[in-house]
Parts: sequence; structure tokens; C-alpha cells
Amino acid sequence: MANKTKITVVGSGYVGLSLAVLLAQHNDVVVLDVDASRVDMVNNKQSTVADAEIEAFLAKKELSMTATLDKEAAYNGASFVVVATPTNYDPDTNRFDTGSVDSVVSDAVELNADALVVIKSTIPVGHTKSLQQKHNTDRVIFSPEFLREGQALKDNLYPSRIIVGSQLEAGKEFSDLLEQGAVKEVIETLFIRSTEAEAVKLFANTYLAMRVSFFNELDSYALAHDLDAKSIINGVCLDERIGEGYNNPSLGYGGYCLPKDTKQLLANYKQVPQTLIEAIVSSNKTRKDFIANEILKRNPKTVGFYRLVMKEGSDNFRSSSIQGVMKRIKAKGVEVVVYEPELDADAFFGSKVITDIARFKELSDVIVANRKADCLRDVDEKCFSRDLFGVN
Repeated sequence: MANKTKITVVGSGYVGLSLAVLLAQHNDVVVLDVDASRVDMVNNKQSTVADAEIEAFLAKKELSMTATLDKEAAYNGASFVVVATPTNYDPDTNRFDTGSVDSVVSDAVELNADALVVIKSTIPVGHTKSLQQKHNTDRVIFSPEFLREGQALKDNLYPSRIIVGSQLEAGKEFSDLLEQGAVKEVIETLFIRSTEAEAVKLFANTYLAMRVSFFNELDSYALAHDLDAKSIINGVCLDERIGEGYNNPSLGYGGYCLPKDTKQLLANYKQVPQTLIEAIVSSNKTRKDFIANEILKRNPKTVGFYRLVMKEGSDNFRSSSIQGVMKRIKAKGVEVVVYEPELDADAFFGSKVITDIARFKELSDVIVANRKADCLRDVDEKCFSRDLFGVN
């Protein structure tokens, strides 16, 4: 492009920064954030999240990307505004807290009447339509992202699909920009209504949560009956209709998306009959109860929790399944210690944080690890993990 397109990306978490880096290869990207430290990091070519590809691109690639706290400067002249702010699930209202998204959309529409506002944050089904009606515009659309923590840029470079909730020409232009930044050459692309696009996001993540839950419950059965879970899973997954992905047992599903997205989808049903969606949500609680009981059967005085992050290559503690198990162990009066090098604190919810791995091993009667690690091999007899395949 002779004249680069100005794109404003609001939010510099996994979704926002990975999209900003992808688009900044060929366009002028401005990252807008409310956190001054994050703005400084982006302007100093430092990643705000743990993601190897993002770090490599910031270090080596020629990117036209700056970050700012100034929303007026950010929105001025932008052809596209990408909304990538967090939407946490609020149990009190039984829905996502869309406050940050709503605020950004209001600002963007007010300060730039021409830009296409593309919501990438996960929101309830029908929310984009309500924003279009509120602001009397069709230039607010939803386009779901399908990114894994720690591999967000990789998943943008090699996307499974691109879905744009718009029939506008600007929606096609936005899709072209995503394709332009990608490495993958042939990308399945769908142009549908934003309401259906919102549903795609929630149903896709709920299906993944269902699959995690299925293999976790298979593993619970195997544990309870002294069976080899790995052999059963291998046999089941040789059926090509089932396949091998997402079949490694864990302490439960967690992370940024699956817990909140499944609950939001369940809330979206309201008067629509269902049992499966509710079962997926409750299955995760059941799995954590079962795992905690299995650990307590060993009668430990002190249980050590190795890493709070969801998986290798992530720096996210939020809603990690291991925390749910930890709370259940503590509720039984058992002492808990934590080893988490990403945590800059002496304690985590009242439990001592130990930074010396040797000391951590020594203090722990049982070491709980969602995923196994080489540094625990010498204390394998102490370890409790359901990681059968050594993958995330």
C-alpha cells in the first residue's frame, strides 16, 4: 500500500497486542491503553504479555506501531478501531461486564464518525446489535478471535478462519487487512451478521470446554477404577471422528476464555431448554472436587502447588484451574505453599510463595502440577499430575 491505513487498537492484552503487531507490518497502528506502564512497554518494543512470537516480532520486524494514552489522538484519522478490552463474567448480573467495550465504542463513534469499529472482545449474543441501535450506526461490528494464550500472534499468522460480522465493504477491507498480515495463504473467511458471529465465539469455546471436560471425566473414571487412562484415551482418539486434539487430562479448564464464555452462553439460553451447556459448567467444579479429594487421600501435611499459570508459555493466573483445587485443599485445613516465579509476592491468598525450587520440593509432601516439568523429575513420587501426554 502506498498510503498506509491508520488502525487504532484499544487494549494491549493478548488479543489487542497480537492484532496490533499483525496489522503493524503493513499499516500504521496506534495502540490505545489506559495503563501508562503498558504504553511505555509497547513504545519500547516490549511485549505486555508472554508470547514468543510477539516478542520476536517486536525485536526484529519493521513495525509501524506506537502506543498512547490520548484517545482523541488515537481515534483521529483512523479507518478502523479494534476494540480488545477485557470483558470479565460478573456472577452477580449473570453476564459479561461489557462496560469497557461500551465506553470505547461510545468514544470511537463520537470522535470518529467514519471509522469501522470492530469489537474483538467477547460479548453476549446480541450485544453488538444493541450498540448499533444505541448509536444509530451500522459501523459497529463484531469479529471473533480464536487465539490461544502464549500463541496469540501465531494464531493470527495462521488463523483457523476469519469471521466478520458485517456485509459492509469496510468489513471486507478489514478482513483483507487480517489476511495481508497473515502467513497462511488460503484462509476460510465468513461474512455473517454480528449476532451470529457472537454466537460462533461462545459456542466454539463451549465445545472446547466440553471436550476438556469429557476427557477429564474419563480420567476421573479411570482413577476411581485403577485403570490406565492413557490407554483408554489413545484407543478412543484413534477414531478419526474424535481425533487427538484437546485430549490431555488436566485439573479442569480455566484461563481467560473458557470459564467465562461457558457461563455467558448458559446465561444466554434463559428460557431455551438445555441440559448439556449447564453440565459443561458444572462438570468443571465436579472435576476440581474429585482432584482435591484424590490429593487429600495421601494425607499430606503440606501441599505444594507448582505454578499458578494455566500452561507453559503463559503468564496468566486468572481463573486457572489449579487455583480452584488449591482453595479446596486449604478449606480442609491443609497447609499450602506455592512455587510461581511469575509472581512478585511473598504470599498468594494467604499461602506462602517460595521462590527456591529446592526448598519448595523439600517442604511439600505432595506437589500438584497441572502440567509436568523436568525440574520435578527427581521428586516424581511426590507429584500429583494428570498430565498424560506432556502437552498443554
